[in-house]
Amino acid sequence: MNAASFLQKTRTIGSSAGRLAVGVLFAVLLLAAVMLPGRASAHAALIATEPADGAVLAQSPAQFSLTFSEPVSPLVLTLVKPDGTPVALTAFRLTDQTIEIDNPQTLGRGTHVLSWRVISTDGHPIGGSVLFSVGAASEPPAVSEAVDWGLRSAIWTGKVFLYIGLFLGVGGAFALAWLAGAGRSGQRFVIAAILCGLVAAPLSLGLQGLDALGAPFARLAQPIIWRTALGTSFGSTVLIALMALGLGLLSLVTPRLIAKLLALAGLAGVGVALAASGHASAAEPQWLTRPMVFLHGIGIAFWAGALAPLGLALMRRRAEAGAFLHRFSLIILPVVAVLAAAGIVLAVIQVQTPSALVDTAYGRLLLIKLALLLCLFALAAFNRWRLTGPAEAGDAKAQGGLARSTGVEMLIVLAIFGIAAGWRFTPPPRALAIAAAQPASVHIHTLKAMADLSITPGHAGPVAASIVIMTGDFGPLDAKEVTLVLSKPDSGIEPLKRPATKPGDGSWRVDNLVIPVPGRWTARVDILVSDFEIVKIEAPIDIRP
Repeated sequence: MNAASFLQKTRTIGSSAGRLAVGVLFAVLLLAAVMLPGRASAHAALIATEPADGAVLAQSPAQFSLTFSEPVSPLVLTLVKPDGTPVALTAFRLTDQTIEIDNPQTLGRGTHVLSWRVISTDGHPIGGSVLFSVGAASEPPAVSEAVDWGLRSAIWTGKVFLYIGLFLGVGGAFALAWLAGAGRSGQRFVIAAILCGLVAAPLSLGLQGLDALGAPFARLAQPIIWRTALGTSFGSTVLIALMALGLGLLSLVTPRLIAKLLALAGLAGVGVALAASGHASAAEPQWLTRPMVFLHGIGIAFWAGALAPLGLALMRRRAEAGAFLHRFSLIILPVVAVLAAAGIVLAVIQVQTPSALVDTAYGRLLLIKLALLLCLFALAAFNRWRLTGPAEAGDAKAQGGLARSTGVEMLIVLAIFGIAAGWRFTPPPRALAIAAAQPASVHIHTLKAMADLSITPGHAGPVAASIVIMTGDFGPLDAKEVTLVLSKPDSGIEPLKRPATKPGDGSWRVDNLVIPVPGRWTARVDILVSDFEIVKIEAPIDIRP
């Protein structure tokens, strides 16, 4: 094959790949929207409540409690009475992972709703409600938990444009300062990308405040919305991102030496901004995850930011295009290696098990991102081994083919931004596993005896039960035997009756127990106090799916 026919074939491949990439972009965004769960959630999960969801109490409780899988901060706590009257709950205490909430008034008969909205350490708000009744159940008051698709779409769009500003804008400014030499190709594009980021950053902060408080768009201008948003970890991300965007913009209008320093600081700011909040940065161990997010972020900015300036320089046949391409090709391999290594570490921490790639929305989005990355790597490899050499030597046709291929890479990168923005609404498998491993617990209190029962993990399947027994006045109770009985009459399953053993730590334990179905079970603890006395105490316990 001669050089002319090879380059003609390359041009055809680039044109076809461009059309294919446009189709892939729209298909990916559609898939991302379809696979997102119907309800926004973050990595913290509610694991226990007092009163329990669905409980019927003899009298009004003095306080409520919500226990989560990880520490959270309350945003909005509301009690809705049977007649639909909302009561704001403002007196609460944080104890480890539990929010203890004071009940300001004696509640009447009927079904009440405890509505809550909290924010976790990764900066993502979550909300829900607990139903309980006093005296007897009644028709529950209406509490809307519908997804605000308009707000969700705005949050997703703001994320995408913020990524454009950080990666294509600040990354592009770095490429112009360090790789382009005296060339200015793509500067207008870089400025436009940075301006997108400068608009998207504060807008995303306001949307964060709306989402945190479950408020409508009409409240966007209220100070409490912005104060709430700034109080989250995402507030730090936005402030650092604004500084990085400002540094990138300044680097475009300052002398070359100063521009290099400003662009380098802006690139570092991109990594710091991303490491300040989000699922990955909040994962443990943070001494590993935050540096990995930092490296992954600056790697993306370096690669993606150089694409537009380089592609435009090649397309316009600029004299400096060959040198620009040479500098980029020298550095990109180690950058991609670091980017890939950091991404693999974060993916392993977040996903944990291969099955989670298919079983969770987060994993399915990751699979789509990996497929796009494989396409991107394949295209980059083709460019490097078949086009880069002739293009660096000044071959006009090779430069044109490489410019078109760079445009295709840009489209794939934009699709990846869309997938990454979708993670805002999906809890990672790591978080789901933490929540699933939490025990289901209940305190059983009678005049004769008490028991603290914990079933770990608190979902259906193989579990272990731990029981601590006491007298009715919290004194020690030296029982001869303890038996755990779990029953669920509506399931058609015979009661599960298991004798407990005493391991020597003051508790009683039941191992090799299988709870076949989730739902509300009745837990009865039979305590043989003496040869002539047995005390039986019971309470409902909720077993998760």
